[in-house]
Amino acid sequence: MMQTGFWWILFSIGLYGIIHSILASHAVKRWVEKRVGTDIYQRYYRLFFSLQAFFLFLPILALTVVLPDEAFYRIPRPWVWLTLIIQIGAVYLLLNSIFQTGALRFTGFAQAFNIKEATRSLPLVERGMYRFVRHPIYTCMLLITWLFPFMSWNVLAIALGVTGYNIIGAHLEERKLLLEFGDAYQVYTSKTPFMIPGLKF
Repeated sequence: MMQTGFWWILFSIGLYGIIHSILASHAVKRWVEKRVGTDIYQRYYRLFFSLQAFFLFLPILALTVVLPDEAFYRIPRPWVWLTLIIQIGAVYLLLNSIFQTGALRFTGFAQAFNIKEATRSLPLVERGMYRFVRHPIYTCMLLITWLFPFMSWNVLAIALGVTGYNIIGAHLEERKLLLEFGDAYQVYTSKTPFMIPGLKF
């Protein structure tokens, strides 16, 4: 482990998570809104947030390739085909879940091109994958990550980091959703599992 990039990658994901959480906090959002004005904030902040999240994660992925690594297992055939099918299904469900909540709004493009989208209230989504778990996007990301066809120390660091990041991010997101939807979200959480179907926590 010490001769691989394991700890550097974990550290990088931790730093990434801190930056991401700070930019997602209400305090920073309000600070930015005061500096740039409500109109610009509502139209472009979500797009900026999505783009920085994407581009800041690319160097972390690059670390898994350029840093020393050591593989400790590979999924053999024919089982690797089964995991590949599950991963493809998870990608489909992930995209489907994003589109259910408004893909263009999720990424910020809708707000940037149409100011009405920035202020329009969205309903609480309880259909599709949201019937089974409250955070299907994170659930699908974990399936894709942990079913990688081989596991090395660097890949394990990515898997652990993404798992921790998703769990913490989901809890922070739930605070905002509770403020936004109130009792309706409280009822939803009482009957819908967190990330794993069948488990209430």
